[in-house]
Amino acid sequence: MPRPHKCRRVEFLPDTTYFKPAGKPLRELEEVRMSIEEIEALRLKDLEGLEQEAGAKKMNVSRPTFQRILASARRKVSDAMLNGKAIRIDGGYFEIKCRRLRCHQGHEWKQEASVSALPTLCPQCHEPSLVPVASVTLDAKDRLLTMKRES
Repeated sequence: MPRPHKCRRVEFLPDTTYFKPAGKPLRELEEVRMSIEEIEALRLKDLEGLEQEAGAKKMNVSRPTFQRILASARRKVSDAMLNGKAIRIDGGYFEIKCRRLRCHQGHEWKQEASVSALPTLCPQCHEPSLVPVASVTLDAKDRLLTMKRES
């Protein structure tokens, strides 16, 4: 029996989740799908400049697993860029830490520790697009796993 799949930890969810080559109609494009974990591995290694060991620790995976995630992400980006494909970022099996939430209008608030699910609308403007800012644990379907109280 294989080991259960371990939830990868991410600290960032991109606002933009679709990229396509300019000048090509969407209906003519093939699509490359990238998971949130692959984007996080690229962010940690290539943007933050972390060594693989440090990136693996932040994502709560082994160094070889981090390396496989990173290699997969780089292969997909290369395929899309060199072969004129669109990139869709979605899915995966991850958790995100957040304690504060922000809507796309810029309203930010502290989430109460007693809730069993995250809100779907901003309490001020009722904007449906919410972004975790820092320390609730969510799974890939935005279900609440754990929440830590702010000190």
